[in-house]
Amino acid sequence: MEPLLSPLIPSLPDDVAVDIVARVPRSHYPTLSLVSKSFRKLIASSKLLYKRRSQLGITQHRLYALLRNLNTGDFSLYILHRKLNDGYNRLVRVRSLPFISSRARGSCCVPVGSEVYVFNDISALSFDCTSHKVRCIPDITQRMSYRQVSALGKKVYVIGDAYCHYVDEENRWSQMWQKAVSVFDTETQSWEPTLVKEDLSVGLGPFWCDSVVVEDKICLKGYVNGGDSFVYGPEERTWEAMDEVLNSEEWEGACVVDGVLYYHDPSEKVLRAYDPKQGCWSVVNGLEEFLAVETAQSKWCDAVSYGPNKLALFFPKKQYGERMICCAEVALERSRGGEIWGKVEWCHIVIGDGLFNMVKVVAVTV
Repeated sequence: MEPLLSPLIPSLPDDVAVDIVARVPRSHYPTLSLVSKSFRKLIASSKLLYKRRSQLGITQHRLYALLRNLNTGDFSLYILHRKLNDGYNRLVRVRSLPFISSRARGSCCVPVGSEVYVFNDISALSFDCTSHKVRCIPDITQRMSYRQVSALGKKVYVIGDAYCHYVDEENRWSQMWQKAVSVFDTETQSWEPTLVKEDLSVGLGPFWCDSVVVEDKICLKGYVNGGDSFVYGPEERTWEAMDEVLNSEEWEGACVVDGVLYYHDPSEKVLRAYDPKQGCWSVVNGLEEFLAVETAQSKWCDAVSYGPNKLALFFPKKQYGERMICCAEVALERSRGGEIWGKVEWCHIVIGDGLFNMVKVVAVTV
């Protein structure tokens, strides 16, 4: 191991000091870096600490949000920071990630391991959450519109509308919009051949409002009254209509925690849950009053899995005439009777200047 400038702690070997710092929660690193130059150098050696944390089996969940600036139209990646002094959490822009141009419409991101992969219409990149370093990845081989991006294992699945050419019955060269799947292997850093669903042609337009992975299959929710909702099986490369019960609710901004799908119902102001093993919907108990008050003016609410038995809810709110984005951390628990209960751990305004729209929020384990 490369020696530090000076001993972090007198009489302690550097590897022991690394072992100690690796056990400290990452939220304390900004304060710890003020102790000395040696601590700052060690904390800056993120790969070293990440490796030791992995060896010790110590992991933490970090939230990243892709926001769109309403003035410029540009996209930026933000990280949720916990401020130790006042206890409030805030979304802070990741400076090492360049702005994504407003020309890159349809930007979307997905976590794979400790990295976040960001795709848009003109480029693709990966963002290492252990070091906050960015690298470009090969452009997607098939241009698509109205895409949904999901991850299973070490692969990223980009599913959307592709403009395809074919020969019709009269032997004429024609064009039409069809559903296509492009797969990016994060281990080989390469794209697999694009798969086109030849018997599933559509007119260009909004098709899916959301997608989640349930039981190793990608569920794609249709926009209008549950129409055109499908389930894609990556292993078998099969398409099938979505289960009627799962499709019966107009879920959007959903997430999956411990195999159960959760989404915020904006009309009823409740958190709904779908358990595929039981094949039914239920309402998460204990959150009714909180959601009725806090999300009263919210037309959208994005949920993200935040570790075992926990999720985070992001939603807009107006305060003193200003538009803000709030975040609430919710702990989940199943009772002996099978009911799911939720408890709000904290709820803070995480960005408050009213200039941003939420595009996507993801949780990364580091």
